[in-house]
Amino acid sequence: MNPYRDALTLMRIPFSVYLMPVFWFALSVLQQVNISRAIVVFLILHLLVYPASNGYNSYYDRDEGSIGGIKNPPKVNRQLMHLVILFDVLAVLLAILLSPLFGGLVALYLLISKAYSYEGIRLKKYPIISTIVVTFFQGAFTFAMVQVGVGLPLQEVLQFPNTGFAIVSTLFLCGSYPLTQIYQHDEDSSRGDKTLSLTLGVTGTYLFAGISLLAGTAFLLWLYFTTHQYPNIIIFLIATAPVVYFFTTWVISATRSKAAVNYENTMRMNKISSVCISLAFISMMAFKYLYQ
Repeated sequence: MNPYRDALTLMRIPFSVYLMPVFWFALSVLQQVNISRAIVVFLILHLLVYPASNGYNSYYDRDEGSIGGIKNPPKVNRQLMHLVILFDVLAVLLAILLSPLFGGLVALYLLISKAYSYEGIRLKKYPIISTIVVTFFQGAFTFAMVQVGVGLPLQEVLQFPNTGFAIVSTLFLCGSYPLTQIYQHDEDSSRGDKTLSLTLGVTGTYLFAGISLLAGTAFLLWLYFTTHQYPNIIIFLIATAPVVYFFTTWVISATRSKAAVNYENTMRMNKISSVCISLAFISMMAFKYLYQ
């Protein structure tokens, strides 16, 4: 069973926690949430969909250095593709049982995620296209997919300000996405993958991330203000203060020494931002529940 254990490791299920904020964000803007459906959606996305995408990406990248969530990844084997197919099928079937539309969206997400890595297409080689695709599908598309999964009618999903909140999720992904590539420049170059971070360089990556995160935050706070959700402004600013602090200190350290641009700091940034932003949206839901 060792090959399957290694394959399961490469699915990087714990790494799915870094994509949790979009799930909580999508729920936080709803007036009511069907808890049982929300739990099923969470499990489908974080235990099946995201790991299947991670595994497929690992299968074609065959990284020898650190990857997201694993500092020393095991060797890729054929059992990894077995698990990817199994997770794909289970994800789509379970999603269809919840809602045919949700099942279709999950299937589309899985297909797009494969185009990112598949050697015959490999969107990863094109920095602008890959950034647009990844940030849209992991951001706004997933935001809408979660809401469809929990039962929100499509016409309400596509109404403003809900679409505005969906755009915010993509802006946040624009900030975090290139940071996940910042320590892999040498390995990406050796494979011929011209990632956005490699194109921008280290300084450009930090600048791009900072601008995107600032734009997302400004738009989010404006949406909260115009929809009279004033407590959410305070909650978000307090909860994300550690993210701002770590990002700022990381950038300062990187300007003094390139050694700070490493796997450990990248994962630390991902962990802090994921936990803090998730807590912000969970706190908003709790506040709404207690004071409505």
